[in-house]
Amino acid sequence: MRQRVAAWAGVLVAVLVGALYAQRAFREYPSVEYGGHFPLPENWQRPGEWTFARLMYPPGPLDGYAGRFDGPWQEGLSLWTQDYPRADRAWANAVHRLTRTDARSVEQSVSLDDGDEIYNWPWLYAVQVGEWGLTDKEVAKLRDYLLRGGFFMADDCHGSQEQAYFEHTMKVVFPERELVDIPDSDPIFHMLFDLDDRIQVPGAEHIATGHKKDGVVPHWKGIYDDHGRIMVAFSLNSDLGDSWEFLDEPRYPAKYSTMGTKIGVNYVLYAMTH
Repeated sequence: MRQRVAAWAGVLVAVLVGALYAQRAFREYPSVEYGGHFPLPENWQRPGEWTFARLMYPPGPLDGYAGRFDGPWQEGLSLWTQDYPRADRAWANAVHRLTRTDARSVEQSVSLDDGDEIYNWPWLYAVQVGEWGLTDKEVAKLRDYLLRGGFFMADDCHGSQEQAYFEHTMKVVFPERELVDIPDSDPIFHMLFDLDDRIQVPGAEHIATGHKKDGVVPHWKGIYDDHGRIMVAFSLNSDLGDSWEFLDEPRYPAKYSTMGTKIGVNYVLYAMTH
């Protein structure tokens, strides 16, 4: 019996080590906000049990950066790099400090076109999802990723036009499933923090109005699998990425950073336990 247990333990270790080495190495891309020279944390080479994986994607018809930068989206300086990498690293640090999760200090940028790489990162985040332009191949890969147990946090989508485009894309991903309002009673709002009283989280450029475009009312929507697990968590008319990016900025109101932090922590813990 001991030999059998030892054998299975050896197999498990081999699988985990193999998965680790199968992952793409870290790379920092030039960002629309910070160029390509954002300071790296001292421990950036140390692995962790959770990593902020950011989705790289091609621009869509509503892309607000169209024509402003040259070069392919796969090399950065594109819409998907909004808030990157400052938000990613500030958020990873917050997860590490506020939970028992050993978070890696640097993010991982992941493309759905990069073979099976997406399956190495069970928690995935994308910014400005009302302006993306996923291809049919990427849509199919995202569907498979989610049905295999992946968790996708979609953020920074504002107003009726962007909402309609994101919902259209997700309907292509899941024709048989609906994007619904997540009820207050769902476990995702009660992991570490009880979040029955959520508030809208505006971006730094929209603090004065409290919203962007015609996105006056915040919504917290999701797509569930057949077992009641949230696969897609969609923050409509809020910019949680800015709340992480400006965690230590005095000009950004603390109430928004606090709310964005609490929501993000709950989403991470939910993804790791459901």
